[in-house]
Amino acid sequence: MNTFDQAHIWHPYAKIPNEVSTHVVKSAEGVYLNLENDKRVVDGMSSWWSAIHGYNHPTLNQAITTQLGKMSHVMFGGLTHDPAIALAKTLIEITPENLTKVFFTDSGSVAVEAALKMALQYWHNKGQSDKHKFVTIRGGYHGDTFGAMSVCDPDNGMHHLFSSVLPKHYFVKSPSMEPMDDALQDLESTLKQHSSSIAAMILEPVVQGAGGMRLYNPQYLTKAKALCEQHDVLFILDEIATGFGRTGELFALEYVEVEPDILCLGKALTGGYMSLAATLTTDKISQGVGTLMHGPTFMANPLACSVANASIELLLSSNWQDNIADIEAVLHSELSTLRQHEKVADVRILGAIGVVELTEEMDMEIVQNLLIENGVWLRPYGKLLYTMPPFIINKQELLLITKAIKAVIETL
Repeated sequence: MNTFDQAHIWHPYAKIPNEVSTHVVKSAEGVYLNLENDKRVVDGMSSWWSAIHGYNHPTLNQAITTQLGKMSHVMFGGLTHDPAIALAKTLIEITPENLTKVFFTDSGSVAVEAALKMALQYWHNKGQSDKHKFVTIRGGYHGDTFGAMSVCDPDNGMHHLFSSVLPKHYFVKSPSMEPMDDALQDLESTLKQHSSSIAAMILEPVVQGAGGMRLYNPQYLTKAKALCEQHDVLFILDEIATGFGRTGELFALEYVEVEPDILCLGKALTGGYMSLAATLTTDKISQGVGTLMHGPTFMANPLACSVANASIELLLSSNWQDNIADIEAVLHSELSTLRQHEKVADVRILGAIGVVELTEEMDMEIVQNLLIENGVWLRPYGKLLYTMPPFIINKQELLLITKAIKAVIETL
């Protein structure tokens, strides 16, 4: 632990001084983080789900090095560059056919902000400014900026402190893996009653991330999209956490081939190397929006675009689907039996996602230290002990993670 860090630097969702120890990372290679005092741990979090190829990958290193020799950054206002053009072409090619326009941002939260602003400007320009609300399912998480916070779960999310100053939107029942009648009826009722004021629906497809790590029936997406079309409401999918193979499909929307009006991407877009995100939309929406009133300073940063191009090419040229299937099989075989444990409320697995929900909240300091003692880095929160490992992880490394999870449950 670094004493200056502890006394002066804020960490995510923490106070100063941090109540939970922070650990100094000296270097990283493959799936390993090399901590101070010569401690080496398997990263089961992919640096918050982004480092899908692991660390210090020679192909990604080379992409940044090559671009650095040309230019590290140039403003995107009035200028463009080849890495951004190449990346936009690739994103249009690998996402649903209706998505033809790309707006680059510098983080996932801002990609959501851009999506919400697109929807608002679209209806404003059509003379329907009353359509300024959003609808979403409970249990969602879309980021930490103000617009994104307003569509996160209002009660159990991380942003209830700001509820009095956030715009008020509509929250409907979350679907589950079971029959979805109640959730769909709640959505339909809300749309019937309020569609004149709703600009768009936004949700994470199939997997809800930081709002609770819940899985739900992909068929909900198809039916929700149909209801939105019926009531003249745009459909936004947030694939920031689920995109680029994490669920076993390249994008989670591919489970049912649904076409959103707007799509948000981020996290694994650059293989975890740099912060970059993108918001894609259709010809119809872009024409309706016209001039989108948004423009981050580091929009379409050339270094980030270059490494994103290399990361996507590396992913698509690999046996990523087999790798994800292998990870999923190990997670099933090692974690599924924990459902019978008295301290476990549920186990949820999809693709390279393994979630163990406990019956009671964990002591973060105790659990974090126990995991490190077992040679593993995970970042549990609340009642959730979960892993989203890099796709390059081998079976022995993955078994270290599952063994550590079991050790935590037995020790608590």
